[in-house]
Amino acid sequence: MSGFEIFWPVVAHVALVFMLYALLSIRRSAVVRAGKAEASQFRENRGEPSESLVVRNSIANQFELPVLFYACCVMLHITEADNIMSLGLAWLFVALRYAHAFVHVTSNRLRYRGPLFLAGFVTLAAMWAWLSLWMAMN
Repeated sequence: MSGFEIFWPVVAHVALVFMLYALLSIRRSAVVRAGKAEASQFRENRGEPSESLVVRNSIANQFELPVLFYACCVMLHITEADNIMSLGLAWLFVALRYAHAFVHVTSNRLRYRGPLFLAGFVTLAAMWAWLSLWMAMN
């Protein structure tokens, strides 16, 4: 490993956030053009139509658990615990975030979204457990 592999999942997650912001812009423009909202409503987030609200909520969700993911990746790198296991967990976490965001901005069905969130949560907890174990052993 070159030493920077743990940061590629971080870059992939950042790409997801940028895609969600692009989708939010597209959806907000569409609801304004359709007459469902006025652009001024978005200044203070008053009465946002559901078409764009789900995207806004999905973006907010990308700054909750993923903040702990970013911190863990940096710490894994600093402590040299960024091996194949932690890298696999990091990619799994990001894949689950993509799946969660997809469900969030499409059907938004909790039946699917909930288990995806839980799987990401457990994956991130495993990353932190691995980091803690690594630090305790070294």
